[in-house]
Amino acid sequence: MKSPKAIEQLPLTFQHVPASGREDLLISDPLSAAVTVVDAWPNWPSPVVILAGPVGSGKSHLAAIWRERAGAAEIHPVEGAGAEEAAAAGPVLFEDVDRRGFDDRALFHVINNVRQLGHTLLMTTRLWPMSWPVELPDLRSRLKAATVVEIGEPDDELLSQVIVKLFADRQLFVDDRLVSYIVARMERSLDAAQTLVERLDRLALARGSRITRALAQEVLGEMAVGDGDGLRD
Repeated sequence: MKSPKAIEQLPLTFQHVPASGREDLLISDPLSAAVTVVDAWPNWPSPVVILAGPVGSGKSHLAAIWRERAGAAEIHPVEGAGAEEAAAAGPVLFEDVDRRGFDDRALFHVINNVRQLGHTLLMTTRLWPMSWPVELPDLRSRLKAATVVEIGEPDDELLSQVIVKLFADRQLFVDDRLVSYIVARMERSLDAAQTLVERLDRLALARGSRITRALAQEVLGEMAVGDGDGLRD
């Protein structure tokens, strides 16, 4: 008799669009300060706000909410990319600063335009600005004047809410005990939650089964092997 894996068939892939508006944002202590700042726009404590937090902490969701609310243009402050001109025209968003990098002078002029013309700049990063490889003293001074808001690692409550929401986005509803089982063993990130739910959904479809603890254990184990630290003791 063939094992379940041997008889799995690849299910049709349907596009699942997660609800990502402000009303869909799940708020817990790690996110509360950042949410407060985003909601306070345009009455910010400074023209430049930096959201700093680990991968999967919710920075991109908050940035998307703010971008839509402010009508902000996405920029990459490097030579010839038009970032300075965009900052002169209105609010601007620069995501993944530490990963994508920037030209010191281009970012300096972006911040100057924002400050002088009464606009706003939101940046997201995994690392605090003091860790960025900045050589231009004037830019370092400008960054010290920015408002930096730290987003902490998602707690159990937030991860549970996110998993329930992600399943609901796919028209799936799971038992609270199964959610607790998953949260106690998964990587502490919102990205991991999304990957986990997607894999569970696809595997359940392939096998024609419900989403069970055994299925969750299998996927958690595969993620642990693939990611190195996806399974928590």
